[in-house]
Amino acid sequence: MKKIIVLFIAVLSAAGAKAQTELAFPFQGGAPILTRFFKDSLTVSPEIIKARATGTSVFKFTADQKGTIKKIIVYYSDDAILVSPIIEALKKSNHKWIIPDHEKFHDFIIPFSISFNPPAVAGKALEQQAYDFYSKRRPIMSYNQVPLDNATLLPTVVVNYDIAE
Repeated sequence: MKKIIVLFIAVLSAAGAKAQTELAFPFQGGAPILTRFFKDSLTVSPEIIKARATGTSVFKFTADQKGTIKKIIVYYSDDAILVSPIIEALKKSNHKWIIPDHEKFHDFIIPFSISFNPPAVAGKALEQQAYDFYSKRRPIMSYNQVPLDNATLLPTVVVNYDIAE
């Protein structure tokens, strides 16, 4: 009887240890490499700099077994001007995605936050430009549901750009 109890406890502890294993981060090199990759790959356009554009954009994309991006969807963006550079950076990330559990395709959701580095002393002109962008922005919204149970939410990529005075 003791052998059966010991065997039962051993099986339960082995099953518990297996259940606690952590999945690998879905970007080759981990979260710090993902952040660095997008900071290096995302080129802020002159239009964004000129408009003093700031905001958040949330994308969903699908990657295949080889880590190739197959589909990109904009779920939300504070303005259309922010979208193009992010899509270009996402395209550069082909073959860097790790698909969990040998799936054929996997969906990822990744938020981006773009803003400018304010100067030490902000003048009225800069305040007016930032206000003008904010008041005239045109958000992009998706009315489809985000299937969080079938997608991996990635950490927010924060991109700051410098402005010329």
